[in-house]
Amino acid sequence: MFDARRAFVESLPATCQVCAAWPAQPVCEACIQRYAQPRARCRSCASVLPGEPGLCGACLTRAGAPAVGHCVAAVDYAYPWDGLIARFKFRSEPGWAKPFAQRLLQVPQTLPLLQTQPLVVPIPLTAVRLGERGYNQAWELVKALRTQCRRHPTTPPCETLATALVRLGETPDQHSLGRDARLRNLRGVFAAHPSHAHQLSGRHVLLVDDVTTTGATLHTAAQALLQAGAARVSALVFARTAPSR
Repeated sequence: MFDARRAFVESLPATCQVCAAWPAQPVCEACIQRYAQPRARCRSCASVLPGEPGLCGACLTRAGAPAVGHCVAAVDYAYPWDGLIARFKFRSEPGWAKPFAQRLLQVPQTLPLLQTQPLVVPIPLTAVRLGERGYNQAWELVKALRTQCRRHPTTPPCETLATALVRLGETPDQHSLGRDARLRNLRGVFAAHPSHAHQLSGRHVLLVDDVTTTGATLHTAAQALLQAGAARVSALVFARTAPSR
């Protein structure tokens, strides 16, 4: 009954939340065409590249193999997506997970990742932050992806695990910090959940988050998964911020 009622509500006409066109989905097709054009991105950190997809200069010169082998982003963290993400994340509007997941599935690199049948895992919040917010936006994205995969003819069922990772503590505000400082802040923050570590062994794990800035959070979470026995780690994020200059 609940699913039928929800489907009915979602089918009702509404206005685009960007341009106010009527009737439209939460973000109309015209706005998607205008603000979500395909971009050549770094395979490792999803930063925008000037030419063909590959590796950016920072990833090419970074020592050692990256913990995240492949990172896919749907959009740039810029207008209008930054404001919509703020609503999703801070203003109790978890319903944005569905249109964000739909947009992620429209990125050409997403389906090949999902077709490898990975274990899809959200970046966790601390218990305090989860209590304040009432939901983990990354887990909402994972659930929306799982639902959309069921409806996609070429995508196998999406296996998910909400608590594969735990976050052991809060970190200081990181908005003004570079990658190296963020990595220091995040050292030891993530760990595989002891009850689920056996499910990670030998698996391809697909980390999901709403936004990535320097990739430090994804990198640190991926290291914890690899240490727990995951064979490889990829990532899906809705938005990628522009690197600071």
